[in-house]
Amino acid sequence: MANEENDCWSRVKGRLRSTVGEDVFSSWFARMDLESISDDAAHMSVPTRFLKSWIQAHYADRVLSCWQAERPTLQRIDLTVRTPMRPAAAVNKDAKTADDLRSDRNVGKAINGLRINGTATPAADSSDALGSSPLDPRLTFDTFVVGRSNTLAHAAAKQVAEGRRGEPVMFNPLYVHAGVGLGKTHLLQAVTFAGNAGGQRKVLYLTAEKFMYGFVQALKNQTALAFKETLRGIDVLVIDDLQFLQGKSTQAEFCHTLNALIDSGRQVVIAADRPPSDLESLDDRVRSRLAGGLVVEMGSLGEELRLEILKSRVATVRTHHAGFDVPLPVLEYLARSITHNGRDLEGAINRLLAHNTLSGHAVTLEMAEREVRDLIRPQEPKRVKIEDIQRVVARQYNVSRSDLLSSRRTANVVRPRQVAMYLSKTLTLRSLPEIGRRFGGRDHTTVLHAVRKIEALVNKDTTLAEEVELLKRLLQD
Repeated sequence: MANEENDCWSRVKGRLRSTVGEDVFSSWFARMDLESISDDAAHMSVPTRFLKSWIQAHYADRVLSCWQAERPTLQRIDLTVRTPMRPAAAVNKDAKTADDLRSDRNVGKAINGLRINGTATPAADSSDALGSSPLDPRLTFDTFVVGRSNTLAHAAAKQVAEGRRGEPVMFNPLYVHAGVGLGKTHLLQAVTFAGNAGGQRKVLYLTAEKFMYGFVQALKNQTALAFKETLRGIDVLVIDDLQFLQGKSTQAEFCHTLNALIDSGRQVVIAADRPPSDLESLDDRVRSRLAGGLVVEMGSLGEELRLEILKSRVATVRTHHAGFDVPLPVLEYLARSITHNGRDLEGAINRLLAHNTLSGHAVTLEMAEREVRDLIRPQEPKRVKIEDIQRVVARQYNVSRSDLLSSRRTANVVRPRQVAMYLSKTLTLRSLPEIGRRFGGRDHTTVLHAVRKIEALVNKDTTLAEEVELLKRLLQD
């Protein structure tokens, strides 16, 4: 493949990563390769049929729009399944690829240590469930640093973790939302560790992706009943990254499971990157049930909390590397300069540790400035979401968000809707068809008309131009 095509593919992946976010990109696109580019199509491949069908069903427009930003002449994407390097054993005409089989095994492990293969398997005990869950042993309550932005979330999670079987459940579901790297997963895994440590309750931690894999596999193997019974026998169900839950049948099953657990007094703990009202992909019934529990936001990390996190991380590292020392002025510089999220803070300490141990040089302020300069992103623009645009526009024009998505054609709704579509096109990388779907399933030509209409009016109407600029500032601050 030509270097030019490789460079173009790298830029497309960069656009895609910034569009869908690092977690979604890693889940669905990390193993997608470029095969070739023809006059009107980009030919790509993935290792499994499941990945191919999922990307085609949920992300085809986004992938195409990222390609078209680099090569406007492209009209379509062609996605195929790569041939395995070594042939899979053909047990029957429906034999799976090696990647499919590995995926199935991972799903079996995720659902409380079950192997759902055709007959129901009794649920594993809590220690088995813990052993087969995707848990990081460092993410406990002891290592969680509490500050002003996460005090309530921490207290609620701690109370859930300390609950006993048969006791009344106070917060159900407990719903925690925050941006990337602010501690959601740490809290959820801490709840899982603490809950399983007591030995009285079965606590299961699943990402939304693993829940989907498990449900799809259960349907495929005709063991959906065993899948449901297993989940509904859990004392505490912990679901991470709920924003990735897709598919009507999967959402319906999640809703039934949620209702069954809550109605029977079992605990549900959920984390997502936004509040329930902004999870547009979820069914209204699910959003309503989630909003009926305790919804807690974990805010951004203040400088004081960032400094405490850095101190905690250094103390942890010193248990294995006793000679590792980071002077307080260096920690204060990192806390002041690295503002994005907690993962960047940990990455900074890891870099200092690597430099210290590999070179033998002491950690200094000058060395820290050099090693972490790419983690300092004070001017990084905020990534605007269509949900944010709809919410801000609705508030500014005194209409409801549901009005913007409705079919109402009154003047007090049409103009805000057009402004919101215009901002969605100018402030995000979403394609016209994608924007149309997010505005009540409208056709892309409707979005195009709205964009052109507002563009023309902004050039003539000073008042509207000022309103649009104000909205942009509100969204980007």
